[in-house]
Amino acid sequence: MDRTVINPWPWSVGAGYDQGQVVSGHTRTLYCSGQAAMSGDGRPEHPDDVAAQLALSLDNLEAVLTAAGMSLADLVRLTVHTTDVDRLFEAYGVLTSRLGAAGATPPTTMLGVSRLALPGLLVELEGTAVA
Repeated sequence: MDRTVINPWPWSVGAGYDQGQVVSGHTRTLYCSGQAAMSGDGRPEHPDDVAAQLALSLDNLEAVLTAAGMSLADLVRLTVHTTDVDRLFEAYGVLTSRLGAAGATPPTTMLGVSRLALPGLLVELEGTAVA
């Protein structure tokens, strides 16, 4: 697989993501469902703790990737949904440090939403990966 990073402006690199990535030669694409701070039995975890919810959402996304034989480094698109953008930015290092450790800089979009699927959820991560 060949990946070409597209960054017409350098500021996003410092924020831990690329503006775009051209991927060619891949054989598999994984479209991940939104992953939130849910326990293994489907219960929301960490009420009112954005950082803990972000970490568990990322753990759950990584579990889906791992089950498909992929890793965070294979992400080519990440969408972050949150009910509180300001609080998410305070905890954003949780995400950037994990992605950075994996060598992942997926093009990323953050969206503020009025609510997520279940009451109490503050963050949901949706990703696309190629390998």
